Amino acid sequence: MREILSMIIVLSAICSASGFALSYLKQTSAPLIEAQVLTYVQGPAIASVYPAAENDPVAERQPFNTPDGRRVMVFPYKQGGKLLGVALENKAGGFGGDVNVMVGFNLGNDSLLGIGITEMKETPGLGTKVAEPKFTKQFIGASAAVELSARGGKVDSVSGATISSAAVIGAVKAADQDYQALKAQILQTWQ
Repeated sequence: MREILSMIIVLSAICSASGFALSYLKQTSAPLIEAQVLTYVQGPAIASVYPAAENDPVAERQPFNTPDGRRVMVFPYKQGGKLLGVALENKAGGFGGDVNVMVGFNLGNDSLLGIGITEMKETPGLGTKVAEPKFTKQFIGASAAVELSARGGKVDSVSGATISSAAVIGAVKAADQDYQALKAQILQTWQ
């Protein structure tokens, strides 16, 4: 009985120490991971959404809370010191998992400035073509109520990757819902 009790105490101590170590590691590495995502994932997507930005959208980003309690990071687009647009990221389910899309909005007319794919697990060489300029350029200047041409819209899907194309459309629509809900707060923050 004494041996079992000592094993329980030793195993409990090892588990506690491991738990504290993992917690510390997560807290310590979280800012580094966020910096890497901003630099190598979201930054390039934002640069493709608005290449003519005179500001640093990543440095000037601001978090906002949606009415349903989610935290959304908003990246401003300025020229001549004036806020012209914002970008925010959202996702929708694709063939291989979620497709994350950075969506830029023109504050003047609520049209799309463009999109950039930030993360996806779609089929290489097929579904991944939704990240290529041939597909993404169709969103520039489009209405936020964008739709695939097969469903009566103006965006041509990637041949053989309709699910991936539809996921991008779904992410754009979800981003538009967040944008519409946050627009008043966004204008108050940067103007």
